[in-house]
Amino acid sequence: MLWPKAVQERVKTGNDRELVHSYPYRSACPSTVWTELVESASDEMFLAGYTNYFFWTQVPHFADTLRRKAESGCRIRFLLGDPECEVTRQREEIEDVALSVSTRIRITLEHLERLGPLEGLETRFSDPLDAINHVSLSVFRFDSEALVTPHLARLVGHDSPLLHLRRRDSGGMFDRFTDHAEELWGRAVPARP
Repeated sequence: MLWPKAVQERVKTGNDRELVHSYPYRSACPSTVWTELVESASDEMFLAGYTNYFFWTQVPHFADTLRRKAESGCRIRFLLGDPECEVTRQREEIEDVALSVSTRIRITLEHLERLGPLEGLETRFSDPLDAINHVSLSVFRFDSEALVTPHLARLVGHDSPLLHLRRRDSGGMFDRFTDHAEELWGRAVPARP
């Protein structure tokens, strides 16, 4: 009664306060959002997509930015799928696209190898038992914001929806998704070059 209906519809009051924006496709999220989040991260950047290859084409000067961030003390983690595991092979059959899942992972590994060893930068492969949980959900954390892509059945990541979240309270959507990624990280193994 105190708030006009127009205001109520625009003010987030419940669990959706952490939802900054939603996109029907990851590819519909403007590249400026990705760039701003990468640039603004100062403490932690956790890229827990199965391939993460698109960062090298989506974010201008991504390698230089990673180097600068690592040198300034930002913790940077890449959680990738193992290009040799069975889940990767199965996903390639499902997607049936020319730029295969294993190729996309190897693109990321090649770019990371070119960076050389950097203090604060770590890369792991998800544990084989967790790979199915990893391939179906990408979580990209930038300090207290995250972009999350739940992968739909037979679609490539850029064709799946994306949620832009900002942490507000403990136990919210942000924590649930990032805790999932942390759990996968905890069982992951160091990536092979």
